[in-house]
Amino acid sequence: MKTSAMPSNRLIGTLLIVGAILVLIPYTTLTVIFEYPDILRESPGVVLTRFHEGGPLLIAVWWAFAITGLPLLQAYVLIGQRFDTSLPFIRWATTLGVVSGLVQIIGLLRWTFVVPVLADNYVHATDPAIRAASVVVFQAIHQYGGVVLGEHLGQLLTIAWTVMMASAFAKLGVVPKWVSWLGYVASGIYLLAQGELFATVIPSFPVWDLAGLLGSTLWLVWLIIVGFRFLRFAVIEEVVVPA
Repeated sequence: MKTSAMPSNRLIGTLLIVGAILVLIPYTTLTVIFEYPDILRESPGVVLTRFHEGGPLLIAVWWAFAITGLPLLQAYVLIGQRFDTSLPFIRWATTLGVVSGLVQIIGLLRWTFVVPVLADNYVHATDPAIRAASVVVFQAIHQYGGVVLGEHLGQLLTIAWTVMMASAFAKLGVVPKWVSWLGYVASGIYLLAQGELFATVIPSFPVWDLAGLLGSTLWLVWLIIVGFRFLRFAVIEEVVVPA
């Protein structure tokens, strides 16, 4: 039975759908104006130069890419509050989901507050030592903030949250089984994207170039479908228990 203290299905569904769409907007913009993520395969000097050429607009898009994950974090929390007494592992899943979002936001914000300084130093410095230092610092920041935090920990925790919640949703009857299986498939493909991260330190590590794009896209589609399921429950509630 719905209670006043229980999070609204309509709010949860809206946050999932809006959050997924909001993430897609800056991501798509970055592919157009910065050739992301292909640009990351270029040398640090090329990346820093292209970033500097992007100016304030590029910095703003990276900032938007980071903070657009906040609605999804709120959705994770509300889903956890709604179902935390139904299955014992949902609280763990909620914690993993929130941490995944936070580390990804922290990792992405390097493009807003760290990389612009390095790009400016690299482009305008007349001393070769300063340019070389900018490259080394960029590599270190990118490897730690991007690979370790945003992509490795962030993606692994997101995958864990997705698998746990897909299982919970199926057991609780929130979604049809095929929706849960879509979550599993998206998670499996997304997991394969970890190969590209290990390849940064083990060049011979096998890599599937499409895993990151395909896995993340399917994951966003899964979120939107789950969001519409919550909206459907909200409509049913409004009909059964009119305000």
